[in-house]
Amino acid sequence: MILKKANWIGIIFGLILIVVDFIFFFGDNLFYFLIGIAMAVIALPFVATTIFETNLEKEKNEQFLEFARALAENVKGGTPIGQSIRNMRNKNFGSLTENIGKLANQISMGIPMSKALDTFAEDIGSITVKRAISLIKEAEMAGGKIDDILDSVASSIYQIEKLKKERAAAISSLVVQGYIIFFIFIGIMLVMQFKIIPLTEEVNSVGGLEGIGGSGGIGVGSSNEAFSTDDLSRPLLWMLLLQGLFSGLAIGKLSEGTVKAGIKHSFVMTIAAFLISTGAKLFL
Repeated sequence: MILKKANWIGIIFGLILIVVDFIFFFGDNLFYFLIGIAMAVIALPFVATTIFETNLEKEKNEQFLEFARALAENVKGGTPIGQSIRNMRNKNFGSLTENIGKLANQISMGIPMSKALDTFAEDIGSITVKRAISLIKEAEMAGGKIDDILDSVASSIYQIEKLKKERAAAISSLVVQGYIIFFIFIGIMLVMQFKIIPLTEEVNSVGGLEGIGGSGGIGVGSSNEAFSTDDLSRPLLWMLLLQGLFSGLAIGKLSEGTVKAGIKHSFVMTIAAFLISTGAKLFL
């Protein structure tokens, strides 16, 4: 609920900033810089929501590991799985406590175990939990050794989370390198925009000469169309934004295994590229 309010607040403030920008700074170099700030204000709550949801999913996976271990210990003691779940409804499992309480209440109301477990997995929304619940449900329906299945589930979840952490640690240096390369790329684009491209205006002015030594001389060339520095540098800005967008998504995929995790990196890169590129015009 708080995140939704933050989203609307960000949208309202961003739109107000855009309106003020159009009224007072349209046509000025500051106009595009303020547009970038407004877009950052609008997008920031959504990016924060994505980060919060990603971290919440990680926490629920970790808490589900503890839940599976506790459930296995109860079942090994001879308690049926349904009663074991009901016994743990008041235990603290962090962000998973509410979901476990709902699962226990559904079982207490007589809802079939398989259906209650499906609802539990859907509420959590984690692929890891859905796979584990599928195994638990199949074992419960087949009537096998549910405690062995629960131990296997807990062991597999532990290995998955361990591998994720190891991958994140191994790829962290590449993430830093990705950011360094991107900001070097921004520097190169700025040099082209403010040092190299302005030289083309001088070359373009030479195009106004019709020839050397009169009409019969060798023609240097003519041009009726002139391109400003802004016209030539605008594609560089689009290139920076596209580079930031896809580099961020790639970093998220490599480091955390999901494209969704790369949204925060894309946000940082694209906003930084836009603000640096437009802000440089105010000082250079």
